[in-house]
Amino acid sequence: MSVNDVAQSRLTFKRDNAFHKELRRRVDDYFRSSDRSPRDSPAMYLKSAIILTAFGGFYSLLVFVAGSWWQALPLAVLLGLAMAAIGFNIEHDGSHHSYSNHTWINRLAAMTMDLIGASSYVWHWKHVVVHHTYVNITGHDADIDIAFFGRLTPHQKRFKLHRWQHFYLWPLYGLNVVKWNLYDDFRDVILGRIGSTRMPRPKRLELAGFVGGKALFLTLAFGLPLLFHPVWMVLLFYVLIVALAGVVVSVVFQLAHCVEEAEFPLPQENSGSMETAWAVHQVETTVDFARRSRIESWLLGGLNFQIEHHLFPRVCHVHYPAISSLVEQTCREFGVRYGEHASFRAGLLSHFRWLRRMGARTAASSQLIVAPEYGPAE
Repeated sequence: MSVNDVAQSRLTFKRDNAFHKELRRRVDDYFRSSDRSPRDSPAMYLKSAIILTAFGGFYSLLVFVAGSWWQALPLAVLLGLAMAAIGFNIEHDGSHHSYSNHTWINRLAAMTMDLIGASSYVWHWKHVVVHHTYVNITGHDADIDIAFFGRLTPHQKRFKLHRWQHFYLWPLYGLNVVKWNLYDDFRDVILGRIGSTRMPRPKRLELAGFVGGKALFLTLAFGLPLLFHPVWMVLLFYVLIVALAGVVVSVVFQLAHCVEEAEFPLPQENSGSMETAWAVHQVETTVDFARRSRIESWLLGGLNFQIEHHLFPRVCHVHYPAISSLVEQTCREFGVRYGEHASFRAGLLSHFRWLRRMGARTAASSQLIVAPEYGPAE
């Protein structure tokens, strides 16, 4: 199945590109005037080296050196955080082709997702293609569909257990990476679907990459550790590490879209099209947080600048702090709501309140919109 085939039957957005054109003009002017490249940033290469070195160091110390629980526990925590950092920074930019101007470098960066257990091939279709086109559209965006476990949008069916979701979902977020590692990727490839959206099954080199990536991860997660440690200890620390990474990854992504300030629009019933232009939709369904924190921006790979990322996914995240003021000013001039939380804590509280609101008995319900048979093109 080709990308063109997958592009059929996708949702359409309003044909009003004045806002988007002005945004692109201003950002292009920024790169020209500053004589910087949107990709291949030396800061990004240095950052990648630091993160990968930390990952390798923590893994080696945990598997080959640690001899007691008090040595292993902090190393496991640090390894879980290093895994999340790889996903936030290296893999994310590589999968969006924002790491480098060279395809093979982007591919190598994207394949670090396989290193930490999830398929870079499946992630491309699930996140880069489907999520970035259908962001926060119920029945289309797989990232806001966690089945009956939780209700993240006002258009999903409410179950009685959702009344307590603002408490029980936090530890369940930790299962996300476990599911990616051991179940979701295999299911999606076998079925050729991500939720209700069709995905082309990997073939030849892509299939070899999928199988090889899983084999590498299983060797690192279980094969090597079992040579030095008992089975129960390997399983225990595997769950601890990936659960921590799962909570961190899930929460960071939820703060961008599943909060009180984000919109959850639906397509018009008569036409199946969205009422806003694509760029406006990206801004109004996304919320930034902690924009002024250099430490959080560095650690999170610019994912606290999700508005900028959704508008310019092929710009390396190290540039988001600089272009965010341009984006905010343009939004104000065009009357587009620009949402942000001043801190990570503020975003966290907003997500908590949103979960509580969506689980409340008085929360409105509406029938899910059926997703199209085919997903969008990149």
